[in-house]
Amino acid sequence: MKVGILPHRDRAAALDLAGRAAAWLEAHGATPVIPGPEAALVSRPDLAADGAFPSGLDVVLSLGGDGTMLRTIDQAYEVGVAVLGVNVGQMGYLTEVESTDLDVALERLLVGDYHVEERMMLAIEVDSAGPAGGRWFALNETVLEKSRTGHMARLDVAINGALFTTYAADALIVATPTGSTAYSFSARGPIVSPRHRCLLLTPVSPHMLFDRALVLDAAEQVGITVTGSFGASMTVDGREVGHLDPGDRIACSAAPKPARVVSFVPRDFHQILKAKFGLSDR
Repeated sequence: MKVGILPHRDRAAALDLAGRAAAWLEAHGATPVIPGPEAALVSRPDLAADGAFPSGLDVVLSLGGDGTMLRTIDQAYEVGVAVLGVNVGQMGYLTEVESTDLDVALERLLVGDYHVEERMMLAIEVDSAGPAGGRWFALNETVLEKSRTGHMARLDVAINGALFTTYAADALIVATPTGSTAYSFSARGPIVSPRHRCLLLTPVSPHMLFDRALVLDAAEQVGITVTGSFGASMTVDGREVGHLDPGDRIACSAAPKPARVVSFVPRDFHQILKAKFGLSDR
């Protein structure tokens, strides 16, 4: 079995856990693989992979919090490998197991005692001469936000090629069902089960009468053209990818294939929601 490992770069506990996981896997006949920069931090350059994770991996371990999980899925998505999230953070909403349970989780991985859930991904095509130009994938969301304090972002939004409206807002979020409990949630967007397939369009502090989030079918496409004088900043799953100038365009749609996430027991989304947000019985 070949197992990728991606720890949080700046969290000592995650780096220590990566070293222990690699040693455990080797002792049990498996082959660990760690991206080059992280392999150096773990003091295991012999396990380093060149660039992104190679094809042929059976699973990838994400050691950190939700941010590390998003980064791991981004690196594993193209090769189609499933990701197991191990929480070495705080909330760990996207992760499957706690760090104290890693040995048990590794034992179950080696004997195939797990299943893989699929999550809809967002595909983002960006027509821009800047660094954001190109194609991106997101598990949670992409966000276009104002680039200057005191100046809102202005964004023309089309749905399936027909102009819908011009948003004047601090930001505009295009999210997946998984992302409905991330930034979109803080902007009072709807909570959507990750079993569902849809696109969420949620404005942040809109300066307009229409301030509602939209839930669109997964087969629909959202087109956004940046207007106004100052452009907008673009992030993908929390990573800033570049500035968009007036006239730059992005197209958001459901990605052609899902992300793959390792689970040991069927995940009850509603009970996880209840536990993570501290909802009590009455």
